[in-house]
Amino acid sequence: MQSKAATVREYLAELPEDRRAAIQAVREVILKNLDKDYEEGMQYGMIGYYVPHRVYAPGYHCDATIALPFAGLGSQKNHMGLGIMCHYAEGPERKWFRAAWAKSGKKLDMGKVCIRFRKLDDLPLEVIGEAIRRVPAKKYVEYYESTIRPVSKRTRAASRRKKLQASPKASIAASKKSASRSAKPRRAANPAKAARPG
Repeated sequence: MQSKAATVREYLAELPEDRRAAIQAVREVILKNLDKDYEEGMQYGMIGYYVPHRVYAPGYHCDATIALPFAGLGSQKNHMGLGIMCHYAEGPERKWFRAAWAKSGKKLDMGKVCIRFRKLDDLPLEVIGEAIRRVPAKKYVEYYESTIRPVSKRTRAASRRKKLQASPKASIAASKKSASRSAKPRRAANPAKAARPG
């Protein structure tokens, strides 16, 4: 359920009172523990915490005009959710987070990134605060770049293929290479098999 609110204040104002109180409490924990190089604003129709372009100029690889998302907090139809992007892949932060949550004795309802909750009491706020504090922007950017590198290699390979297709000289060279492969002698067919009737 994406909001069209332009600011965090507008977003909070449109929430029902009980959800507003829960989201505001989680927001306060995030802001208290958030590294100074992150910013808060609206992203993807919810409250977003991101590495702004002034800190990380390339932005988000899916859309470079968007600042690099780090976390998101919002109200959905059947639950509220908090997503922390560095927990997407199996790694030390996700492992630490799951272990710390388990020690809290509270049940974790989590997808790949999103922690779903229905009321504030579902959350160990100290674990959330520590999860945010453990990942300053510089560390997050390093993690992010290490996880998207394989995607970048595939993108470069696709870009090379497009250049080959677009360049007449490269296309001719690729055709000659292909022709020289097909000109190599092949093993003669088995005459016994060739003589058999269809």
